[in-house]
Amino acid sequence: MISSSSEPTRIADQLRRAFEGDAWHGPALLELLKDVDAASAAAKPLASVHSIWELVLHVAAWDGAACRRLAGEKLQLTGTANFPLVRKPTEAAWRKTVAQAKRTHDMLVKTVAALPESRLRERVPGKKYDFYHLLHGVAQHELYHAGQIAILKKAQGWSE
Repeated sequence: MISSSSEPTRIADQLRRAFEGDAWHGPALLELLKDVDAASAAAKPLASVHSIWELVLHVAAWDGAACRRLAGEKLQLTGTANFPLVRKPTEAAWRKTVAQAKRTHDMLVKTVAALPESRLRERVPGKKYDFYHLLHGVAQHELYHAGQIAILKKAQGWSE
């Protein structure tokens, strides 16, 4: 558990809870994925809706974008950078996707926890908002997509 001695460490803790678990609202993203196999992750049970796999790639893309923005890069994810394509829906590829998403998320949490508080009020490169707003938005983004994943699992017949 991350110490809550500063605002960056409190935000890092919320990011961790949204992604890994021990969140107030219910299951976090990784908790929802623990029993998902490649076929279920790649399935599209609802028309015109992203698959679980696509959502995991998307969340990882935005965790990485937040890290890049914290490093000073001006960027906006579009197209396949925003929703990367599922290349080969194999079990090994699915495990690799989840592991890479966790590594990217862990990097974000560590980066945020180490921030000086003054960085939170700095403007995100190329945006009209600050890092405080961005980082809370990333946690909200992860919870939003975790909710979608929960619905996709139910649409495939998974029980809670």
